[in-house]
Amino acid sequence: MGKQIPTTVSFNLPDGREVAVETGKLATQADGSVVVKMGKTMLFASVVSATEMREGQSFFPLSVDYQEKFAAAGSIPGNFFRRESKLSDFEVLTSRLVDRAIRPLFPEGYMYDTQIIVNLISGDEDVPADAFVALAASAALTVSDIPFQGPISEVRVGRINGENVVNPTKSALENAEIDIIVAATSEDVVMVEGEAKECSEKQLVEAIKVGHEAIKVQIQAQLDLAEKVGGKALETREIEPLPEDEALKTRVEELAREKVYAVAKAFLDKHARKTQLKAIKEEVIEKLTEEKGEEFMEENGKLIARYFDKTKKETIRNIILDEGLRLDGRKPDEVRPIWAEVDYLPSTHGSAIFTRGETQALVSLTLGTKLNEMMLDNAMNIRYEKFFLHYNFPAFSVGEIKPLRAPARREVGHANLAARSLRQVLPADSPYTIRIVSDILESNGSSSMATVCGGSLALMDSGVKIKSAVSGIAMGMISDGERNAILTDILGDEDALGDMDFKVTGTKKGITACQMDIKIDGLPYDLLEKALDQARQGRLHILGIMNQTLAEPREDYKPHAPRIVELLIDKSFIGAVIGPGGKVIQEIQEVTNTVINIEEVDDKGVVNISSSDKNSIEAALDRIRQITFVPSVGDVFDAVVRTVMPYGVFVDFQGKSGLLHVSEMSHSRIDNVEEVFSEGDMVKVKLVGIDKKTGKFRLSRKALIARPARSDGSSRDDRGRHDRRNEHSRDRGGKR
Repeated sequence: MGKQIPTTVSFNLPDGREVAVETGKLATQADGSVVVKMGKTMLFASVVSATEMREGQSFFPLSVDYQEKFAAAGSIPGNFFRRESKLSDFEVLTSRLVDRAIRPLFPEGYMYDTQIIVNLISGDEDVPADAFVALAASAALTVSDIPFQGPISEVRVGRINGENVVNPTKSALENAEIDIIVAATSEDVVMVEGEAKECSEKQLVEAIKVGHEAIKVQIQAQLDLAEKVGGKALETREIEPLPEDEALKTRVEELAREKVYAVAKAFLDKHARKTQLKAIKEEVIEKLTEEKGEEFMEENGKLIARYFDKTKKETIRNIILDEGLRLDGRKPDEVRPIWAEVDYLPSTHGSAIFTRGETQALVSLTLGTKLNEMMLDNAMNIRYEKFFLHYNFPAFSVGEIKPLRAPARREVGHANLAARSLRQVLPADSPYTIRIVSDILESNGSSSMATVCGGSLALMDSGVKIKSAVSGIAMGMISDGERNAILTDILGDEDALGDMDFKVTGTKKGITACQMDIKIDGLPYDLLEKALDQARQGRLHILGIMNQTLAEPREDYKPHAPRIVELLIDKSFIGAVIGPGGKVIQEIQEVTNTVINIEEVDDKGVVNISSSDKNSIEAALDRIRQITFVPSVGDVFDAVVRTVMPYGVFVDFQGKSGLLHVSEMSHSRIDNVEEVFSEGDMVKVKLVGIDKKTGKFRLSRKALIARPARSDGSSRDDRGRHDRRNEHSRDRGGKR
């Protein structure tokens, strides 16, 4: 049963804000559970790991799920069922950050079902809770008896006004030049992911260092909590160690090593190499079956497969470290052959093919209007996104068969990395909603980076005025503690056998996004800086090839792409343009065949008119300008008579109406208006006044007509003034 008063520890962030971690109050039947608090923000984490392994289990079945409860924000979900359902992309991405950080820290061979659930149960609008999720997950593991080589923690580091800030507020993050999440143990950085506004490699490393120092404080707090809890928090459950047979291991090495070496040095393509390595494994199994018998093989089949994989991995790693040669014959810093093409899909608004070695992405781009914006219904952040990227990885891209299903977490993660890379160079004033789709048609490593390169080319092909082209490269590293090999543009096999893999994207000026997973202990920062510099050289090489295909955005959009014209109007006219129940705007859209959106921004009405036809846009603009037109005194208009009355006529002009009074029709007297004007007549009028109270327009026709001249050459007004002067003289003479 949970205790009303929990066991608690606390620590301060570098800026003095206090964070508390408590356990023992909630969910005590879980193997471990904690609540992390900072201000109004509260995260609840639980972890449970099975005590029996499923039969035939061949991998570590770890699941990490982060979900934000809508009640934490005082709101109700907007979906049909009005309840939390599948994880949003943001929640999936947050879950992945934690998974990637903690998965390598479980013992080798630990294959017990393990589930970590973290919920946001109370939120603060200005506190990004995702920066505390790994702390909560690690603390729950730390107070349990589950074998875990932690604790770890994660922090967000934002470079704001030249300073690196740990876990900045949401409002402060809006001005960040760097925004990264760093995960680490007390000794080593294990994961980095984030984005930047073209930062340098040195600035990125400085931010990582600041994050690591802050993490050390959080790790000590978790160790202190474990000491306070005692019992299971200080004891690790016993698990069966992996079986070992040194004689069998030696025999597998004898049978496989030379043959694996020969295949690795043949510099084959992916499928040929895979086929030959598979044949070697089958030969080893066949030979051992002859030597040991079928019963032995049934009992030790998994052990033999593990020894073969280790032999294969060590052999290939040694070739790279000893000879400086890779599986496809490249040197460590060499990029695979590249070709690119734009405008491949004639019906899209932008398209590109990017091929690097055996990795190929077909990227398409669609321009839409405000109506196409994607609503993100997250508990703490309901907003509309006008740029989004989707990444598809069909099974045929690796020569496999698999039914088409919704995107998996890997696809969501790759799409996010590519999107945040390209978002940094988008024009701030673009009125378009932009959707990019990357279909991976062939894959042998670095398909997310092919998506970045193809996405950049597709943006330029569409005519979107991005600030600069963006390229991306996947890097790897192999180390035996003494020797290190940094690999540029890694293959899929090199990713699996390496000690670090990281992806870096950027322009010629600097980094726009990064993603790192570090699997070795004690990576020196100078080696990390060297790896980042080698990545920069690779990025610039790729940018050079991309520029040969298309160096700058096209001058104009495709002929069939929608054009969007923005018109600013006084906010008082928004209602008039929309009309009762949307009648006016719907009628304009129907007649002109356009799409019109209106919103109020900073006391102005922002009208966006979209169509692929320029004349249609002009027609819609004319209609809206008529509605929002504000005439000035002295303006002259061609008006149409709409109503004839005894005292004058009502006329329409440029979407407005006003009264032309009988006294303003002519310099001579008009007794019957109907004898002068009929409905539908055209008449030129001048605006001579606007009533301050009612806003009604005073119109005049006679102001535009020359006064008739008298026979003596004087006008009627001259005569009038002359007569009046004479009258005044006579009056004065009479009095005298």
